[in-house]
Amino acid sequence: AVVSTQSTWGSESTSCRSQVWDFRNSSSKMSVIEGWFKEKEVMWPGQAFSLKVEKVLHEAKSDYRDILVFDSDSYGRVLVLDGVVQLTERDEFAYQEMIVNLPMLSHPQPRHVLIIGGGDGGVLREVARHPGVETSHHV
Repeated sequence: AVVSTQSTWGSESTSCRSQVWDFRNSSSKMSVIEGWFKEKEVMWPGQAFSLKVEKVLHEAKSDYRDILVFDSDSYGRVLVLDGVVQLTERDEFAYQEMIVNLPMLSHPQPRHVLIIGGGDGGVLREVARHPGVETSHHV
């Protein structure tokens, strides 16, 4: 069976243990099948990555991206764009720390910081941890 549902952030989440989200009729490569999300991307031939899904929190198709947000069994909340995992609660800090700390520690006294992008807020969070920063702008 193919089931397509939508939920909003404030509403009750949908359990996905016995349901299938299939986006084959769109340009998306995202799917949750029998409680598992599988990332299989053409950029990495011969390999795939799967996560056990506890609850699908949101799925949508914007003008630019296919979006899936779910709670996983072992990685916490997961953001998937166009079928590719973008970040998870379990390991997002590693990416955010690396992208911030290398330039911040390379500058002798970073006081004013401009962040372009970084929509999830992780970069801003890491910049704020540096005591010498007086202002930061996130656009």
